[in-house]
Amino acid sequence: MKTKNLNIIIVLGLVATIGILIAQLLWTKEAFNLEEKKFSQKVHIALLEVVKKLYQGTTSELPSHNPVNKMATDYYVINVENDFQPDILEFYLKEEFAKSNINTDFEFAMYNCQSDEMVYGKYVDILDNKTSKNNIDFPKHENLVYYFAIRFPNETSYLLSSLRFWFILSFALIIILLVYVYSIYTIIQQKKYSELQRDFINNMTHEFKTPLSSILLASSFLNKQEVIKKDDKLEKYTEIIINQSKKLNSHIEQILNIAKSDNAPMQMDKKEIFILPIIKDVIENMRLKHESLEVTINADKDFSIDADAFHFTNIIYNLLDNSIKYCDGNPKINITITEENKKLRLDFSDNGIGVSNKNINFIFDKFYRIPGIKSNETNGFGLGLYYVKKICTQHKWKIFATNNKEKGITITIEIPK
Repeated sequence: MKTKNLNIIIVLGLVATIGILIAQLLWTKEAFNLEEKKFSQKVHIALLEVVKKLYQGTTSELPSHNPVNKMATDYYVINVENDFQPDILEFYLKEEFAKSNINTDFEFAMYNCQSDEMVYGKYVDILDNKTSKNNIDFPKHENLVYYFAIRFPNETSYLLSSLRFWFILSFALIIILLVYVYSIYTIIQQKKYSELQRDFINNMTHEFKTPLSSILLASSFLNKQEVIKKDDKLEKYTEIIINQSKKLNSHIEQILNIAKSDNAPMQMDKKEIFILPIIKDVIENMRLKHESLEVTINADKDFSIDADAFHFTNIIYNLLDNSIKYCDGNPKINITITEENKKLRLDFSDNGIGVSNKNINFIFDKFYRIPGIKSNETNGFGLGLYYVKKICTQHKWKIFATNNKEKGITITIEIPK
C-alpha cells in the first residue's frame, strides 16, 4: 500500500473514532440532563401528593397555586399554608418517594414560626432505612409561614449510577481509541522497518552482484586456459569457484525477486496445466544431484489446474528441495493427489527431521529458519517456503504444514476446482 493511501486511511480512521467518542460523550451528557429532568418531575409529583395528604382531614382548601418551588438543582421548598405535624410529614415523604421509585437519601426541615427558623431537621438514609436527626442549615424564606424544605445531597451520584451503561460504553470507546492509536503506531513502525529492510536487501544484493559477475567472468576465462586443463586439481578448484559463484548468484536473484514482489504482485501467466508431468520432470532433475532420492506419487489420474506453469514448477522444486535438505538419511517423499469437496489436495510428506509444534507456524515467514544444527549446516536464506506461500496466495490456494506421526512433516496445498 502506498504511503499516501495509508496516511489517508489512518487520518480518516482516527477522525471517525474521535468523532464517535465525542458523539458518545454528548449523548451521555444529554442522557444525564434527561435523567435530571425525570428525577425533578418525579420529586415534584411526589411532593404534590404529600401536600394533598397533609390537607386530608382538615377544613382548609388546597392552595390554588403550585406549592412546590425548586430553588436549586437538589433543593425544594414546599409552601403548605397549613399547620402539620413533623412525624406525619416524614411518613408521607417516605411513602410517596417509595411509590415514585426515588431511591436516594434526602433531608428535610420545617419552619417554626415561633422561633422564626428552620427546625426539626432530619437525614433519611433510604438504603439502611435509618433516620438521623441533624442540625440542618436550611435557609429561611420570607413571607412563608407553614412550609418545609427538601434536599437531596446525593442526587448527582444517584443520577450518575443510573447511567452506568453509558459510562461503560464511553470507557470502552476510549479503550478502543487508545488501542487504535497504538495499532497505528505499530503499523507505522513496522512499515518503516520493512522499508529499511527492503532497501538494505536491494543495496546489499546490488553490491554483491557486481563483484560476483567479475568472479564468474574471470573464473570462466581461467577454466578455459590450457594450464588449468592440464592440472586436475586446478581444474577442480576452478569448477568449485564457478559452481559456488553460480549458486550464490542464484540466491541473490531469488532475494531480488522476493524484494520486487513485495513492492508489486508478481505477474502470473495462468493457463491449464497438467500436474503429473511437471512433478515428474522436477523429480528427474532432482535425481541428477541426489541419486538416493525416493519419491512416490499416489494419484488416481492426471489432474489439470489453472496456474502459472513456471511458478508452479518452482513450488514443486522448493518443496522437494526442502525435504531433501532437512533429512538425515536417504530422503523419501510421498506425494499424494486427491480430489475432495470440489478441491484438489496435494500432500507432500517426507521423512525429514521434522519441525517442533511451536515453530511449524513460522516456516512460511520470510527469512525464517528453524533453529538447529541442521539449519546451520544447510545453505539458504529462509526464502524458499516464503516464496511458495506467496505464489499459493496469489493463486488463491491454501497451504499449511503438519507434523507426521512418526517422522517428518507434510505440506498440503488445497486448490479450488
